[in-house]
Amino acid sequence: MKRPLSHWLLLFGLVAMWGSAFLLIKVAVTELAPSVVVAGRLVIAALVLLTAVVYTRRSMPRSPLHYGYFVALAIVGNCLPFWLIAWGEQHVGAGVAGILMAIMPLTTLLLARWTIAGERFDAKRITGFVLGFLGIVVLVGPDAILELQGAGTVFWAQAAILGAAICYAINTIVARHRPKTDSLVAATGTLIAASLIMVPITALAGEAYAIELGGKAAIAVLALGLVSTALATVTFFKLIDVAGPTFLSLINYLIPLWALLGSMLFLGEKAEWRALAALALILSGIALAEYKRR
Repeated sequence: MKRPLSHWLLLFGLVAMWGSAFLLIKVAVTELAPSVVVAGRLVIAALVLLTAVVYTRRSMPRSPLHYGYFVALAIVGNCLPFWLIAWGEQHVGAGVAGILMAIMPLTTLLLARWTIAGERFDAKRITGFVLGFLGIVVLVGPDAILELQGAGTVFWAQAAILGAAICYAINTIVARHRPKTDSLVAATGTLIAASLIMVPITALAGEAYAIELGGKAAIAVLALGLVSTALATVTFFKLIDVAGPTFLSLINYLIPLWALLGSMLFLGEKAEWRALAALALILSGIALAEYKRR
């Protein structure tokens, strides 16, 4: 099947928006607490999508079941992983964070084996999962594990980002079981729920201090909300509708590369041999696990 140019433009646009989130988070957490960054991007994105819902004259669902799913998706797909990544990036580079997040599709595959009918775990998928796990072992390395004898900051930061990847995998499974809802409405409901959860937590934690207008952190949070959360969500659902999930799965290969190259170009981070070897192993694992499906 020959893909039209519009499909590729949407795909690379989504890769840029999601891949750049790691860079923006790294900039934001240099000045702001992780919860402030998360609450800020969620509120901005929720307001943008709510405006879109009102403008297109869509109506929100009335069933309590829908809102139960909105809350569940908000927790495992937004609040918790956003915070874990933001906290983790206080101690590790944006490129490393992007590579760690690449384990998400393999984790989704493992969870789907037990939660979705018809999903099988054959030899190729098992091998793919093992390769991906070896990639994580290479990336973490003995240094971070030995550091556990002290503060263990780097190890726990990497573990937090891996936890975010697991959250995203769980979110994928939950989303597949949600009641049928318009995509824009579902995204809006989820982001509103996430905002209502995260804002009070930030306030109670005493971290809801003012953001200086014009500061790099403020610009990063604004870009996270407008681009990496709101616009990316709309692009995601649009791409699913016009191109399908198989074509969309290509982002799993491209986002880690974008995050790694972007961190090198714009943040001056250096790619160590372990990061490159880990990236090769993880992407090989994804390719092998997805081969039969394609």
